[in-house]
Amino acid sequence: MQQEMALIFELSRDGRTGYSLPEQDVPEVNLDEILPSDCVRKNEPELPEVSELQIMRHYTALSVRNHGVDSGFYPLGSCTMKYNPKMNEDTARLAGFAHIHPYQPEEQVQGAMELMYNLQSHLSEITGMDEVTLQPAAGAQGEWTGLMMIRAFHEANNQPQRNKVIVPDSAHGTNPASAAVAGFESITVKTDKRGLVDLAHLKEVAGEDTAALMLTNPNTLGLFEEDIVEMAEVIHEAGGKLYYDGANSNAILGITRPGDMGFDVVHLNLHKTFTGPHGGGGPGSGPVGVKKELAPYLPKPVLQKAGNQFTWNYDCPASIGRVKPYYGNFGINVRAYTYIRTMGAEGLRKVSEYAVINANYLMRRLEPYFELPYNKHCMHEFVISGKRQKKLGVRTLDMAKRLLDFGYHPPTIYFPINVEECMMIEPTETESKETLDEFADSLIQISKEAESEPEKVQEAPHTTVVKRLDETLAARKPVLKYERAASTSPVNV
Repeated sequence: MQQEMALIFELSRDGRTGYSLPEQDVPEVNLDEILPSDCVRKNEPELPEVSELQIMRHYTALSVRNHGVDSGFYPLGSCTMKYNPKMNEDTARLAGFAHIHPYQPEEQVQGAMELMYNLQSHLSEITGMDEVTLQPAAGAQGEWTGLMMIRAFHEANNQPQRNKVIVPDSAHGTNPASAAVAGFESITVKTDKRGLVDLAHLKEVAGEDTAALMLTNPNTLGLFEEDIVEMAEVIHEAGGKLYYDGANSNAILGITRPGDMGFDVVHLNLHKTFTGPHGGGGPGSGPVGVKKELAPYLPKPVLQKAGNQFTWNYDCPASIGRVKPYYGNFGINVRAYTYIRTMGAEGLRKVSEYAVINANYLMRRLEPYFELPYNKHCMHEFVISGKRQKKLGVRTLDMAKRLLDFGYHPPTIYFPINVEECMMIEPTETESKETLDEFADSLIQISKEAESEPEKVQEAPHTTVVKRLDETLAARKPVLKYERAASTSPVNV
């Protein structure tokens, strides 16, 4: 492995350059006169010296090793890794969108402001909310933003004792984390034998100290919360608010709306549900919608329309303040707006219908070979369990690694945590039946290997450039910098 890494990464030879800089057009300065001496480099940085051709080949080779939705099936449950239409990319690159600056005068960017205003209106209609802000940079920040508005609402109504946020035991990990960052304490509500929120337990934990219930519907088990209307009544009667985690919105577009279920706040992941590309650290977009009584607390400035003009309103005394520089990740918002307009209302509904059909088809194909903890129709995603394979010495992690040999990104594993040896699969609406069948055939083959050749699965992957890593060590002690290798030793990467 060390020799292999050396061949891949140690390309440097003294004197080679892969760039040319323009002639200096500013006066030279003595850095020692303007910077502290310990900030001035005394030696040249030890960077690899390679030609332009070498560096192009190097990064092109790395790029084809990266897995994404454009290169293969990516069934990452609860993350909605679906195809990003290239029309959206073309739109976002139009000069009028790509070359503007947030600090330009309003009269120069009316087209961009109109797009944002229309996107807010579309998202309000899709979610059943009254007002929407595009500021939050991603879903987790959207959660925090929504919770801060709920907190501001309770404080404005002289109820600071409402410091508890109820979170299901199957919730996304960002839910309790966002609650903690917003200054709340999380209270866990159990899942019942149906895979849904235990309504009786919810009634027990809801009370005068309840600020909100955070919920995604369908939930992370891929099941629709059948008691959602009664759950909303329980929380509202207790004086709390209902927060909708929009990570699973791909299952309900055009079919039902959080606002109609009783939710007061909702965030959407435009970089998931509405096809903005995501992964690798961003960018994201997590707009937040609210009902009227929470609208005064929206982040400022608030985008408004006055006659035929669009303007930013900074005079919002109850606002929780700005939550992101400028006005959100504009390029992702442009992509989402393009997607919504090209799909239309009927198209968005079909997105959810096909996502649900694909998930149910794949679930039933896999049912004979894996444990199915909740044997009922699912929504856009479903969970299976590797308990049967674990008895043979093969863990869900092993099966996920083996999937790499078939060219697939593994599904989410070991989440939700209330299902033993869990594998959560979300095929999305954009995958064909042929792809679903090929993926199912691969998992079925792996299941059979667990019985006949368990070592083959336990030692996977076999065909990838890098074999199985020590994931704990890689997470705790990552090597993040380039180091020139000794003449006989490979470089650290």
